[in-house]
Amino acid sequence: MNDQSQTLPNGLSFWDPAALISTWFGCGLLPKAPGTWGSLAALPLAWVIADKFGAYALIGAGIAAFLLGLWSCQKYLEHAREKDPGSIVIDEVAGVMLSLVPAVLPQGPDIIAFGLGFILFRIFDIMKPWPVNWLENKFEGALGVMLDDVGAALYAGICISIYLLIS
Repeated sequence: MNDQSQTLPNGLSFWDPAALISTWFGCGLLPKAPGTWGSLAALPLAWVIADKFGAYALIGAGIAAFLLGLWSCQKYLEHAREKDPGSIVIDEVAGVMLSLVPAVLPQGPDIIAFGLGFILFRIFDIMKPWPVNWLENKFEGALGVMLDDVGAALYAGICISIYLLIS
């Protein structure tokens, strides 16, 4: 790994389930923009879930990722020195899945809306407009790590819905 790669905190093995889930199987350890890598890695899974099982299954997958993220982040943060290490990307996985739900309605996944959802989610996750920034600062620990991405997902989902209504 080079200087810009993320690393695991001391005392946490890559093969620890909390590390695997938190880093989305190592995506969060990739150099430069780990949140983008994590979000990108979630897209094929989100597409398959949406295509085979529909919007409700995608909601379920997003909620499952959120709940797994709460557990794994808590374990991960016990070893970390930072409040929200960049190597944790399960929050982006949950967020991008939730943001893409409107891209599946009403007729299954739409490739343009999926791409737009990914871009909008990353913009809102990086910019953190209110109340996304409030969620990040208000809540400590794993909940704080996870909740701001749900807020970013909500903004992205609203924008996708508007796009689909006017297109």
